Amino acid sequence: MVDLRQRYLRLRDCIQPGVLVLFVGINPGLRSAETGHHFAGNSNRFWRLLHESKLVSEPLTYREDRRLPEWQLGLTNIISRCTVGIDVLDPVEYRQGVASLKRKIRRYQPHIVALLGVTIFRMLFSPKAHAKDPLGLGMTTIELAGSRIFLLPNPSGRNAHYSYRQMLSAFQVLHDLMEQSHKKPGSSTMKDSPRRR
Repeated sequence: MVDLRQRYLRLRDCIQPGVLVLFVGINPGLRSAETGHHFAGNSNRFWRLLHESKLVSEPLTYREDRRLPEWQLGLTNIISRCTVGIDVLDPVEYRQGVASLKRKIRRYQPHIVALLGVTIFRMLFSPKAHAKDPLGLGMTTIELAGSRIFLLPNPSGRNAHYSYRQMLSAFQVLHDLMEQSHKKPGSSTMKDSPRRR
């Protein structure tokens, strides 16, 4: 059982200089508060997706979240406070979180900011009038603080909008962009790639 103090724990970011892709979630859940690690929910598929898409070369668990920089990957949240769900988050927390995220992007200059969920994308970029329009996964034409936005599905086990195959396909597209970037030193491949659905 999580006590009230754990609900206000803030997980440390997993980012280091040289990051190519910065993954961004909304905020950590209570299981993450219990363990002190990102994406620790029993049904969360983030770590499996990373490995099966070849974004990381070996299977990782939430306990190894600090190793992400070994693959030039980073991980943060818009809001660092752990909660049961996003409905308890305050609009002020969102505004402060977005300002903080922009500072992190300017500091670390990732090639791509990979938003983990349509909810985050809509929160940042979509007016309420278009909140129900379908969004394609993959590279977008939008930038945040100078980095391109890549839209991924939320890997939570509660996400019924995407099958595991669709999730994996989106993560594989991201892997392909990273591979292209590694093969062409000094190239802006990751910044200029067209959106893929």
